[in-house]
Amino acid sequence: MRSAVQAGVSRMEGFGLTGFSDEELYAIHTSTLEVLEYTGLKIESQEALEIFSKGGARVDFKTKVVKIPQYLVEEALSSAPSVLMLAGRNPKNDLVLGGKRVGFINFGEGVSIIDPYTKEYRKTTKQDVADITRFCDAMDQMDAVLRPVAPQDIHPSVAVVHNAEVIFNNTSKHVFIGVEGGRNFKKVLKMAAAIAGGEEKLRDRPLFSCNICPTSPLQIVSHASEVIIEGARAGIPVNMLSMGMSGATSAITLAGTLVTHNCEVLGGIVLSQLTSKGAPVLYGSSTTIMDMKNMTAPVGSPELGMINAGVAKLAQYYNLPSWVAGG
Repeated sequence: MRSAVQAGVSRMEGFGLTGFSDEELYAIHTSTLEVLEYTGLKIESQEALEIFSKGGARVDFKTKVVKIPQYLVEEALSSAPSVLMLAGRNPKNDLVLGGKRVGFINFGEGVSIIDPYTKEYRKTTKQDVADITRFCDAMDQMDAVLRPVAPQDIHPSVAVVHNAEVIFNNTSKHVFIGVEGGRNFKKVLKMAAAIAGGEEKLRDRPLFSCNICPTSPLQIVSHASEVIIEGARAGIPVNMLSMGMSGATSAITLAGTLVTHNCEVLGGIVLSQLTSKGAPVLYGSSTTIMDMKNMTAPVGSPELGMINAGVAKLAQYYNLPSWVAGG
């Protein structure tokens, strides 16, 4: 099992960023509860709507708007695990998340690359996925592997399955991957179960986690809901990864963006816990700003660091393991 350093421990050394007091975090939390209960989330999946309705949320099946009362949010936060063990094919690469533990991972999912041999700027391929995965596997600084690039020489309808196949075969570390819907999730699950020795062994030692992205502002589309539901049933960790853009799909203020972000993440966690109480989840973020001049979402901007410092504090506030993007 890989050992982990810790962040945010009170000592007279190191560097940290504290953007919000406990009172300000509470204000973001209460604002989030207000939005979830009185504005709600748009949920496209019919199965997800039925799960929310059966669980006690107020569901308008015509508009697909789900309004989640405060007690459901609090119950979901209470039942979601505060510590996760993310298994690697090699147990020495098992990764424990929770509290103030810190691990590092590569970024993804790139669609173009500068060829290391020809220096040509070209689209990424399945072979690139294999090569970069092996590179990440060899780096001690990387605690897990995120699907690094897109295999654009594979048909989009099955690309995520090929992605999983080539990543599983080129790393002994835990794998984070997007699977884009329940059908592909089941295919990737079958692959991982074959590696683990069966679905029950995979449940005990999950070799992969799924990233799902709500659609800001305040929507969870069908394929994301499907992965949340199937992941909860199979015991596979699901990373609720909001990708709001401050000034575009969320408020221009840091606190306002975090409220939108928080609503989307907590809405996914509620769905997960209503599906299977105790299902493993991560509080995720790739939320950043909108560059008004170039109309881009700059990952690596100073504001992204500020947002993610707030995200990490919110995850600690809820006693949930977190996952944040950087550049």
